Amino acid sequence: MSTSPTVDRAFEAALYDTADTALDAGASLLASDPAADAELARRGEEFVAAAWRRGWQPADVVRIVRRELDEAHVRLVAALIRSQAAHDRARGRRWTAQLGELTAEPPAPADRFSHATAVLELYRLLLRLPAVEPLEEAAPDAPGARTESRTLGRIRALLAKAEATGFPEEAEALSAKAQELMARHSVDEALLAARAPSPETPGACRIGVEPPYEQAKAVLLDAVATANHCRAVWNEPLGFSTVVGFETDLEAVELLYTSLLVQATTAMAKAEAAQRAGGRKRTKAFRQSFLAAYAHRIGTRLQTAAETQVTDDLLPVLASREVAVTGHLDRMFPETTTTRLRGARDAAGWTEGARAADRAQVRARPPLD
Repeated sequence: MSTSPTVDRAFEAALYDTADTALDAGASLLASDPAADAELARRGEEFVAAAWRRGWQPADVVRIVRRELDEAHVRLVAALIRSQAAHDRARGRRWTAQLGELTAEPPAPADRFSHATAVLELYRLLLRLPAVEPLEEAAPDAPGARTESRTLGRIRALLAKAEATGFPEEAEALSAKAQELMARHSVDEALLAARAPSPETPGACRIGVEPPYEQAKAVLLDAVATANHCRAVWNEPLGFSTVVGFETDLEAVELLYTSLLVQATTAMAKAEAAQRAGGRKRTKAFRQSFLAAYAHRIGTRLQTAAETQVTDDLLPVLASREVAVTGHLDRMFPETTTTRLRGARDAAGWTEGARAADRAQVRARPPLD
């Protein structure tokens, strides 16, 4: 395989030295040699493939690039990932969905020096990505691979309506119906597995937990995961939580967490506006306390709703699945620590967050027959 001396020299100058002068030197070399462009792109695909070997997935890489750099770099890495995918092996449905969500807009035109600088900044980041826990997923045509059920499609539609409506009562009703369907769907899947065991085993997915107020958001995600028979482990430095559970429950967690976070953000903005109208200036402490109270209250409500689905004859089935989930989590994360929620000290924020969670609460329903 041919290599480019220009790319080698640029990498030697810029990738292993974090100084701005080193970056400028590498970018100048690349800008002066258009013949090196193809090799530069090929090396980028190699960095992407190396990230996959270290356990990263497309959404993870895009998320950390957006967090550490800017949108120009996001467009660059999206183009690299799409290009690398053409040479990659078949992967699971979740991976394929992540590829489909990549930014479709190509990188904006730039002068050669600016473009080379952005590419080298991106490659510096990709080169330094640490290893993370690999997430195994069945390939699309493999035994045990899943397609989205009609029930999950209905849940997705209900939550989208809940996020879009401007009426709190309607959002509450739609969210309640979605959680009822989630709970029923989870129990139905457990019963089917008990009656006719399938090759399905617990898996895992990563969900971004973005600043600001990421600790409160991680608590909310943990509450949603627990209520849906999953377990969540938060990686604060890398900005995500890994959720472990059976696939149908993982899908429910992703959907519900996203929807509740959107609703919480909307409710928080309205609560702040009301506080300002009353002459009280709101602060970061208000928002942190709001989201912390919201997460705590939602966890209680979701757990109550989930328990209404459990009858005595279901306990052994669910206990068996819980053991499987816990075992999978322990293998992925043999060492974890707990942390206390910080910054929830604004009484008004806590009160308003709890009220918002009450408005978004899920109604109890009779146990399944």
